[in-house]
Amino acid sequence: MITHLSQLNPNGIYSYADYLSWKFDEMVELIKGKLILRMSAPAETHQECSMNLSYLIKGYLWKKPCRVYAAPFDVRLPKAKNNTTDEQVYTVVQPDICVVCDLNKIDKRGCLGSPDWVIEIVSPGSVKHDTITKKQLYESVGVQEYWVAMPGERAIWVHILQDDGTYNTNIYEDTGLVPVSIFEGFSIDLDDVFGKD
Repeated sequence: MITHLSQLNPNGIYSYADYLSWKFDEMVELIKGKLILRMSAPAETHQECSMNLSYLIKGYLWKKPCRVYAAPFDVRLPKAKNNTTDEQVYTVVQPDICVVCDLNKIDKRGCLGSPDWVIEIVSPGSVKHDTITKKQLYESVGVQEYWVAMPGERAIWVHILQDDGTYNTNIYEDTGLVPVSIFEGFSIDLDDVFGKD
């Protein structure tokens, strides 16, 4: 039984079945079987941004067929649609916020398959992970919309999946509205996310 992170080989390849058996407190993710240690408890600005976004999205989705979830919430991303057993899934992440419109993907352990919209909120130690590693991951599995919120810069990087399977990126900074492409007519005010200066 694995009860401490130090018992794992940092260069090993692990499945979701392995992940479920671990009995330690550290929060980890798996990307293509590789162990990724999540940061410690988020700072106040991170939490505030997460709560604001969750509240705004939940209000918009009220009585609509999509659902919003906040971390910790496991999103399992199988390599192929028929590779869905715990032993076959090698990527499990915990996005800060995700929206799922196909509720058949939701089960008691989280989401099995790509959410429609994912939001990661950058912490000082997660910039590269959120802007490069996770962008590439979410693009490769077909997440339609991926936002990277940067509280320190009062900015949101919005990645929209194109027909060719790659992201087109727009950056919204300081103040103004950020359109949500997957929901026509829905925009989020940056002041409502980050507060007013």
